[in-house]
Amino acid sequence: MSTTHSQKQIAVIYHSGHGRTEFFAQRVVEGARSVAGSEVTLLNVDDLVTSPVDLGAFDGIVWGSPTYFGGVSGPFKSFMDSTSPNFREQTLRGKLAAGFTVSSLPSGDKQSTLLSMVVFSMQHGMLWVGNPQITKSSIDAVAYQGADRLGSWTGAMAQIDHRAPADFIHSGRHRNRSVLR
Repeated sequence: MSTTHSQKQIAVIYHSGHGRTEFFAQRVVEGARSVAGSEVTLLNVDDLVTSPVDLGAFDGIVWGSPTYFGGVSGPFKSFMDSTSPNFREQTLRGKLAAGFTVSSLPSGDKQSTLLSMVVFSMQHGMLWVGNPQITKSSIDAVAYQGADRLGSWTGAMAQIDHRAPADFIHSGRHRNRSVLR
């Protein structure tokens, strides 16, 4: 694959236990690919264990994990731990990092999952990019109508009820659940 000097290489690296985080990851990829000059690669941590990728080749990485018991999933944490060689060689220093998470409860302690991604990224010398969406309640509207209805500046959060299909994310448009497409 040939790239021009101006193309930015972005990786979306995720783990998904039930398909919900994978659905979200695919939406992140779609959004990133809509930016001119970006080449986006979707990577599942389950595949990275058997086929490591040179993470230093990317200009930016977006991490994605479900929130399990207030933190990243076990497979995602194992992946994080496997990046020790990147830490020793500082191959991620100065790269951009961002993150997203999904849980079945409105809170689900998703913030602590994102904060673990922030700390992980900062330990690698990466530059964290937060969520620029302003909650509607910040501008005198009803919070559940906003794009950032769960109110996270740290990264993107989504809620999918544990019995709902993987693509049944609360849209933030109104109180009724709706499918994001």
